[in-house]
Amino acid sequence: MLPSRVWHSLVSTFWRASLSRTDSESSEAESSPGAMTQLDSILDGQPQESVPESGDRDHQEDQEQLLYEEHAARVKAEADASAAQRRFLVASQQMAEYLGQKADDTRVLASEAGSIHSAAAESGAAGAALAPRCSELAASLQAAAVDLDTTAGHFRTECEATKRSLSQANLGDAAGGAMSPKRMREAQDAAREGLEGAGEGGCTGQEEAEEAEEAAPQGKAGAPLSGLTLHDTFRERARYIPLRLDPEERRLLRLLEAALSVSEYTDRVDVLSWRSKSARVHAQVKDICAILCGLVVAQDFRRGQKLIVQRDFAGLATFFQDCFEVGRRHKIMNPEKMRDTYGKLMYMLMDASEPEIQELLEFNCIRPLRTVYTLLEGAGALALLDDPLLDCATAEIHASGVPRHEVQRRIKAKERAREVLARRHRSATLSEDDVLRCLYSISDNNTYLLFNRDPVDKMIGYLEAHFSPKKAEPGASLAIQGGSQGARLTHSHERQYTYVLQSLTLWREISHEMFKLWYMADADMLHPSNYYRLQNTGQGLQRVQAAPGVGRAMHAILARCQRRLGGWVGSSVVHLGDHNVPNALLFIDKYTQVPRILGPLVLVLEALPTLCRDRAVRAYVEAVHGSVAGCRGAVLLDFFRHAFDGSGADNFFDAGSCIDGRLTSAWNWCSKLEKKEYAHVFALAGFTSFDGDFK
Repeated sequence: MLPSRVWHSLVSTFWRASLSRTDSESSEAESSPGAMTQLDSILDGQPQESVPESGDRDHQEDQEQLLYEEHAARVKAEADASAAQRRFLVASQQMAEYLGQKADDTRVLASEAGSIHSAAAESGAAGAALAPRCSELAASLQAAAVDLDTTAGHFRTECEATKRSLSQANLGDAAGGAMSPKRMREAQDAAREGLEGAGEGGCTGQEEAEEAEEAAPQGKAGAPLSGLTLHDTFRERARYIPLRLDPEERRLLRLLEAALSVSEYTDRVDVLSWRSKSARVHAQVKDICAILCGLVVAQDFRRGQKLIVQRDFAGLATFFQDCFEVGRRHKIMNPEKMRDTYGKLMYMLMDASEPEIQELLEFNCIRPLRTVYTLLEGAGALALLDDPLLDCATAEIHASGVPRHEVQRRIKAKERAREVLARRHRSATLSEDDVLRCLYSISDNNTYLLFNRDPVDKMIGYLEAHFSPKKAEPGASLAIQGGSQGARLTHSHERQYTYVLQSLTLWREISHEMFKLWYMADADMLHPSNYYRLQNTGQGLQRVQAAPGVGRAMHAILARCQRRLGGWVGSSVVHLGDHNVPNALLFIDKYTQVPRILGPLVLVLEALPTLCRDRAVRAYVEAVHGSVAGCRGAVLLDFFRHAFDGSGADNFFDAGSCIDGRLTSAWNWCSKLEKKEYAHVFALAGFTSFDGDFK
């Protein structure tokens, strides 16, 4: 692997050589009329039209500047209006949910007032005097509940109307402004396929998600058959499990990472200083071509030299598609990798998927991700996914608390199952190595779930083991009060317990289906008709883009959690395509933080007994917290209260009880860990940070 400095120097040298056009073959091509293509014109920095006189040029530049400033002001005003409309949409939806909850609470109070009225009527003369007042109170509460329901209905109607207007407005959004009629038709087609189902302030599509869930095989009382729902079967999971990289693909991955590490694509392209859309497109094309040329030069020197001179990118389309697909697939399988290069890759491919860029390059940089399902489907071997031995051949083996001989027995059984499956399902179109590769890929998915989903399961176990869902034990109340200790929500112990359990269950389901969500995010970001706009979201300049596939998948997960838990505390708004979560990439990045938060926390809690075997550490823990159990209880109590208290922002749109605001509160708790009284215990247990390594 070449050092980054040498790599950059090599690519720059050949790129300057290409721009000089000193090669005799290219000189002959330039001398012939009409030989200069539009791509050559952009890369050489030569305008296709004749150069106007100096005075005319100045006047033309002034006119262009005025037009661009007017266009930029219009786009900014439209973005501000759209953001305000989305804020109103979310506020209306949250108010409707709040009023609905208050109506339910009022009915409960009315029922209690009715019970008091009945008791008073039966208690003699003194009680009979109170009975009319209790009756009036119950009637007033019932009337208040009806009024609250009516008002909530009005807010819901306003929400639906706002969503429809936003969906219609989305049809006119484009990366650079106005659309041609052809691109407008494409956008309308895409919207009919589902773009309008991903509202930018709170995704819709919950009805579709519920229909999909109801279509799953059901047993008695609506319970899934055999405890396994449709989305948990191997056949369904395999659709979104990427294939493990082979040795040749790993070489391409190293090549791609080296190219992206020296690229400054987003720094050059995602700025607001462009005077026109064409100038930004030219910068996009130049940087994309520079990356493509660098990849080929490093892979094959002579072929790279030829590409730089002739600029025939379409002839190497398969090579480029392989490189980019390998990078996308590797990131899904390993979320902790490529943390400083994956964003550049996806944003470059977003631009490369635009029709005008594809027309210049004469090929498409993007191809579908290779998954276990596509490989088996192409070989006609989908029966492998229904084989009873598949579970044994891909199961994750847990060594903790299990005798060594039992672990060895499970390992041998797993190896035998793999050998049997490889022999049973091999064919002329599917070799044994391909079968094993599919099995290893499914095993990789199970390993991912072990390290990303299981910490959430353990935190749910801690919640259920240490706290009562109905009544707070002395010193173990989860109740929080808005305005106290940074909390922005007010919950009783019972309500906070339910709120925390719902949040953890939702995170657990998201982690369980993260590969599917990532697959959907990849498709949403790279859809050629799903345009984005640059917008300052308050967290820097971001690409704001709808995410219909991710939105539908999230609502399916949310509906499943609500049915399982029997209700929902707080808001059910999912932010997607707004200033909180601008696009699918940032949505996925946000929820990959869940195991980074809960994983270290679980490790510290599990390490406490072992850590306190040291006499000095135990003396410190007992002096501060009373006991090891007291220390663990203090950590859990503080986490379940203040990692779910609505903190992290100064308004209920950016934080609070919405789906994404729950994670914002957890982030806020992480940022204050060093100020906690148990921070030294974390340090003694080996804790360093929640963020991990960026390499």
